[in-house]
Amino acid sequence: MNEILVTSLLIVALFLLLGSGVWIGLTLAGVAWIGMELFSSRPAGDAMAITIWGSASSWTLTALPLFVWMGEILFRTKLSESMFRGLAPWVNALPGRLLHTNILGSTIFAAVSGSSAATCATIGKMTIPELSKRGYPAEKVVGSLGGASTLGLLIPPSIIMIVYGVAAEVSIAKLFVGGVLPGLMLAALFSGHLMIWALLNPAKVPKADADMSLAQKLAESRHLIPVVLLIGGVIGSIYTGIATATEAAAIGVVGALILSAAQGSLNRSTFVASLLGATRLYCMIALILAGAAFLTLSMGYIGLPRHLAEFVSGLGLSPGVLLVALALFYILLGCFLDGISMIVLTMGVILPTVTAAGIDLIWFGIFVVIVVEMAQITPPVGFNLFVLQGMTRREITWIARVCAPYFGLMVLALLLLWWFPGLVTWLPSRM
Repeated sequence: MNEILVTSLLIVALFLLLGSGVWIGLTLAGVAWIGMELFSSRPAGDAMAITIWGSASSWTLTALPLFVWMGEILFRTKLSESMFRGLAPWVNALPGRLLHTNILGSTIFAAVSGSSAATCATIGKMTIPELSKRGYPAEKVVGSLGGASTLGLLIPPSIIMIVYGVAAEVSIAKLFVGGVLPGLMLAALFSGHLMIWALLNPAKVPKADADMSLAQKLAESRHLIPVVLLIGGVIGSIYTGIATATEAAAIGVVGALILSAAQGSLNRSTFVASLLGATRLYCMIALILAGAAFLTLSMGYIGLPRHLAEFVSGLGLSPGVLLVALALFYILLGCFLDGISMIVLTMGVILPTVTAAGIDLIWFGIFVVIVVEMAQITPPVGFNLFVLQGMTRREITWIARVCAPYFGLMVLALLLLWWFPGLVTWLPSRM
């Protein structure tokens, strides 16, 4: 009973602080301080200082600002234009035609970005004007972009996987590799949905562009070479064991700078803008992580994770029922918090329960990332919905509705991962 009262008090404090507009990182630290000061004998001040310093000085976390910077550099290059030119000739023959550029473009950019918002903004700037001009239905253009851009979280390198890896103390390199096959599977499900829709509604699909010969298609594909090389350099160095995730992030930054210089878009202003943009984003993430680390310590002293794990274990839930409950919990939480906050806020409580249920933590990491992807397109706090609203000036409810089919496809993906866990675990086991 005491644990329920303590938990209720901390939850009320959390939502009061969040509702009053306090930054998420400071809110987490504030709730942790309240909990430690009121319900434990450990002095809160020195515990907070030691924990925040420890979380900020983590070598593993060094990969995060580097991948953020890499995405910022590429965001300011001509990469999007080159990708469209390289992809368009190959998708004209598919049902749905150029709508697949949203799927393929997001899949490719996700492999060099790590952020769903950056993927959505970059690919959207390229495809929305082009597809609208050619007469493709707005609901399919925006919906496929909103769904596919969430792949920025799943296909490595992924910022949120780094956050989970640090919180769960599992190999970030194995998480990255574990996300490859599920990411490609989701992209295939998204494209399959577009094909079925196009076959059922042929009148809504504009006519194909002029046919190109194989030689012309290959000539246009040369625009994809730089990004393919960058993806190969980052993921290949991790998979072969040549580099750790942090070292691969440094390779990605150097590669992005070279790519940007080769395209003629690297100058003093773009370099400074990318550096400042990455610094702002990382500082926000680092503050959240520091607050979450202190909250985890505080809950450990109070004993909430242990009591919760004992409670859930006492319910006797099977791993399958537990995962369904956690999926519903994260989807609900995603209506109010962004993905990184969801991960860092809950891992200290959830992981002991998941470990006790015998669920593989690499597999669970991919499971959580897909659920967080679903939260990116659920109102009221779906980050991708906000990005799309800014680009299209449409109502957020309309955007959420056209993205809804992709939410359903992610549910299907979770079921497939449960039935075939090797989709996640096979590649990491071969490293």
